Amino acid sequence: MTTIVHLTPAMFEAKERTLVEDGELRASVFRYDSGVAGLRLSNRAGELVLLPFQGQQIWSATFGGRNLTMKSMFDQPYPTQNYLQTYGGFLIHCGFTAMGVPAAEDSHPLHGELPNALYADAWLSTGTDERGEFISLGGEYEHIVAFSTRYVASPEVRLYAGESGCRITMAVTNRKQTAMEYMYMAHVNFRPVDNGRLVYSAPSDTDHVRVRKSIPSHVKPGPDYLNFLATLEAAPARHEVLEPGLAFDPEVVFYIDYLADDAGWARTMQVHPDGTADFIRHRPEQLDKGVRWISRTPDQDALGMVLPATAEPEGYSAEKAKGNVKVLDPGAAFFCAMEIGVLPADQAAAEAEEIRQIAPE
Repeated sequence: MTTIVHLTPAMFEAKERTLVEDGELRASVFRYDSGVAGLRLSNRAGELVLLPFQGQQIWSATFGGRNLTMKSMFDQPYPTQNYLQTYGGFLIHCGFTAMGVPAAEDSHPLHGELPNALYADAWLSTGTDERGEFISLGGEYEHIVAFSTRYVASPEVRLYAGESGCRITMAVTNRKQTAMEYMYMAHVNFRPVDNGRLVYSAPSDTDHVRVRKSIPSHVKPGPDYLNFLATLEAAPARHEVLEPGLAFDPEVVFYIDYLADDAGWARTMQVHPDGTADFIRHRPEQLDKGVRWISRTPDQDALGMVLPATAEPEGYSAEKAKGNVKVLDPGAAFFCAMEIGVLPADQAAAEAEEIRQIAPE
């Protein structure tokens, strides 16, 4: 049995208050000073703060006693649809008619219309499924452009009792009577740790891990940047230990060909020096492009250890030329699922061994 609470903006006030409590699972609502509505989902292992009406972003994630979210210049979200004027969330849905950095010939905004999309419908759910008791945020965003596009995006973030992580899904249905092109990426922004080690289910050679050499217009690199990219292009494994001196400034992007386990999951971890780990799992059959984004600067510190995607983030025209823009038939739906969270040291070691079985060193 599932209980659904439909959310309205009027429920969100400056003073945080509990809306639902079910055993260890809890949901509370509040409003940031900026005016953006916030929803806090928590269990005994940690919490998620989500933006139910603005992109259904996960603004922050805290598990295992640590904040997993990138360091940014923003201490709160702002009510804007401009991507870079409110950028600092843990999970941002990108796409759907286009995604990535627009080139001169592109007309789409940076990473598309989904990141800060205005959701008219949002709801809180509690219930039990085959995995256990959960509490979740879901919603619907309908995107309509006359003579062009009509689709409905339906994300969900599900937090389970006792688990130090969450399950994330996104479904998008084409409601137009003609086929539509699409691009999607889950921009998941972990906080890197000095000397953290990246372990992932892909061979770390130049055939499977490629460095992006194009420089987006909003990135202003220093004089040594191109030399650093050349070093990583020749030896991509050089980036797998996050040594403090590595110059991920302003950013470095990799394209990774992931392998999946027998159940269809590709796996990625940041193993901390104490042996614990942050993890993300995705399904290459749904999201066949693995993008890695690292940015370590005085103002922001971010590790997109994998941004699972349907295309690389070079913008619509470039990805169309590569054959990476996919097509959704009338009435058809796109669906993807991801798992995100933290692992204690013993489980992280077991996960690392399973990754080695998928992609032997």
